[in-house]
Amino acid sequence: MRFFIYNIRYGTGSGIKFHLPFPFSGYLKRTQKNTSWIIEFIRQIKPDIIGLIEVDSGSFRTRWSNQAELIANALGHFYVYQSKYDTGSLVGKLPVLNKQGNAFLTSENIKAKKFHYFQKGIKRLVIELEFDKFCIFLVHLSIKFRHRHYQLSDLHEIINESKKPVIVAGDLNALWGDRELNLFLAATGLKNANTHSHPSYPSRYPRLELDYILHSPQIKITNFFMPKINLSDHMPLVCDFEIDPFPSV
Repeated sequence: MRFFIYNIRYGTGSGIKFHLPFPFSGYLKRTQKNTSWIIEFIRQIKPDIIGLIEVDSGSFRTRWSNQAELIANALGHFYVYQSKYDTGSLVGKLPVLNKQGNAFLTSENIKAKKFHYFQKGIKRLVIELEFDKFCIFLVHLSIKFRHRHYQLSDLHEIINESKKPVIVAGDLNALWGDRELNLFLAATGLKNANTHSHPSYPSRYPRLELDYILHSPQIKITNFFMPKINLSDHMPLVCDFEIDPFPSV
């Protein structure tokens, strides 16, 4: 099975054009063309499960269309979308921001879905999908180190409820490096599919490993790669995996 994860930056693109005519002005531009390129790129990868971080569910940037729905329809997938802000959050009530979230797309049969929320931070959403043999979690952790620390603690409790092997994937914003995750990995027993810790950000000249696919020992990674493409400020991650009922220690 092939899993693909990508922080698409709401389809707003990357590079110098994103900052013209003024810094970060790309967040205010239309995204249809870049979204169409993202769709064609994903189509070439042929994933069975897709995790998308920073999805626009229908602001003026997308002409009020949900990017998750657009991409899913183009690929023949189902989709699960949710705002990344807590339902009681003030940020989640502001124009444009209230259309920002994360999504799963898949052609596989989903047994159940759940939305969890961290106790700290502005971005609090955790999306959980349950499949026949495993569960998968999609996250986007806080920029603030202190909030990430609390969120990782909450995430440990959330995934600890799963009776099946798990994949935890997303933009973890580990700005201080792998050491941020050491305690979390030790407590959960999860392993990093990116065994050589290749950086994923920024996409043009990667220096930081911000995006992760973490997995239970029962999930065997048979292939992992990061396509070099600049449709967002992050690089995508791709892994092929299978469930190993007798993992090696």
